[in-house]
Amino acid sequence: MPYLAILFDIGGAVDLEFAREIAVDSAIASACSLEGIRVDQFMVEEASDRAVAAFAADLQRHMIETLCGAEPATVARVQRRVEAMVGNLDVFQLRPGIDDLLRRLAARGLLLGAVEPHGERLERAGIAALFTRDLDLPPKTCIFVGDRLDRDIAPAKAAGMATVQFRSGRYRRQRPRSDAETPDAVATDVRELEAAIGMLLAR
Repeated sequence: MPYLAILFDIGGAVDLEFAREIAVDSAIASACSLEGIRVDQFMVEEASDRAVAAFAADLQRHMIETLCGAEPATVARVQRRVEAMVGNLDVFQLRPGIDDLLRRLAARGLLLGAVEPHGERLERAGIAALFTRDLDLPPKTCIFVGDRLDRDIAPAKAAGMATVQFRSGRYRRQRPRSDAETPDAVATDVRELEAAIGMLLAR
C-alpha cells in the first residue's frame, strides 16, 4: 500500500526550537542562582545531555535535579520559578527550507499532518494551509517525522508507520536502545529529510 501522508512532530522538525531551548536553559540557570547554586553554560548543557541520554520523561526536571543535587524542596522551588519564566513562552522558529519542502510534498499529492495543536503558530509562519486536520488513514499509509526516539519514533513504529528521525536540538545525540526505537531513516537537515522521505516513498 503506498504512503498517503507525512505526519510531523512540529517541535524539532518544523520548529527549530532553539529559541525555546536557550530560554529554558537561561531560566534554569537563573532559578538555580536564586538558590545560591552557581551554574554556567557548560554545566547546563551537560545536564541537558545527561537528561537526553537517560531518556528522561521530564527533561526539564531531570536537568534541575542534576544541577540542584536532587534535593526535593530545592528542585520544587527551582521548577516553579522556571515555569513562571518560560511556561507561557510563545516562540516559533521555522526551520530554514522546511516550508518549501512541505509545499513540494503537498504538490505531490501527499497529505500533511501535525501531531500537536500548533495551528496559530503554523498560521503565523504561513504554512497552516498545508496541513490537513483530523487525518483518518491507516497507520501503514503514513510516514512519521520526529526528533525524539522514545516519544516520537517508538510510538509511531508501534502503530505501524514508517519513521524518520530528524536529529536536531537537544535530541540530536539520542540513539536507539532497541529495534523498537530504530527509525527507518535519519536526517540532520532539510535536504537529508527530503531524500529520506523520497527513499521511503520509492519502496
